[in-house]
Amino acid sequence: MSVVHRASASREQITSRSGLIGYISAVIAVLVKDSRCELRSKQSISAVLLFAVTSTVAVSFTLGAQGQSSAIASTLLWVVIYFSAMAGLSRSFVHEVETYTAPLLKLAAKPNSVYLGKLAFNFLTLIALDIVTVPLFIILMGCGISKPGLFIALLLLGSLALSAGATMAAAMVSRASSKGALFAAISFPLLVPALGLAISGTNIAMGGDAVLTAANCLHLLAYYCGVVITASLMLFRFVWED
Repeated sequence: MSVVHRASASREQITSRSGLIGYISAVIAVLVKDSRCELRSKQSISAVLLFAVTSTVAVSFTLGAQGQSSAIASTLLWVVIYFSAMAGLSRSFVHEVETYTAPLLKLAAKPNSVYLGKLAFNFLTLIALDIVTVPLFIILMGCGISKPGLFIALLLLGSLALSAGATMAAAMVSRASSKGALFAAISFPLLVPALGLAISGTNIAMGGDAVLTAANCLHLLAYYCGVVITASLMLFRFVWED
């Protein structure tokens, strides 16, 4: 009997591993598909980068030396990142509706694989935005970074938080008539806590004072990402398959 039980347990382990590998493969496939579509059209990344660079240059010319304050600089940096994300991330599901590929994607991948693949694509888009925008912002505004490690960690967690909320909001508004306005209206209340934590932590990283400590900002941002991603995985099927 022990041999039978061992064989049964080994078969269950192989099945679970193959299921996990298939799940991860589907996530990667969605990410690769979106990346290839973006490389052909360059709609999302162009909108995001153009808005970010234009906003950064306009803000630096307007504020000048006043932008060197850590409180002002941290707020403006995340305002630029947020509105740049709103300009481009909504297309993650709109593209599927406009090109009539949503039914095929529903057949090819499970809902959670679709969400995680779209989330990964949006996160990488925001990372590209950070790589271009943040150095330009620091140079033009003349602000310094006293805690680079904390600053990078906040950029990564803040970008993940924005991506998680924006991906779910984009799925909800993909079939609406006024997608842009509705996307911004749904995303803002969802992302306000993440923005507040990112601004507070970035203020500390730039040498300023804040109500929360750096560790609290990082922990709360990590908890926020975990809660939003978990809730999205639980609810996405009802939005995607409706």
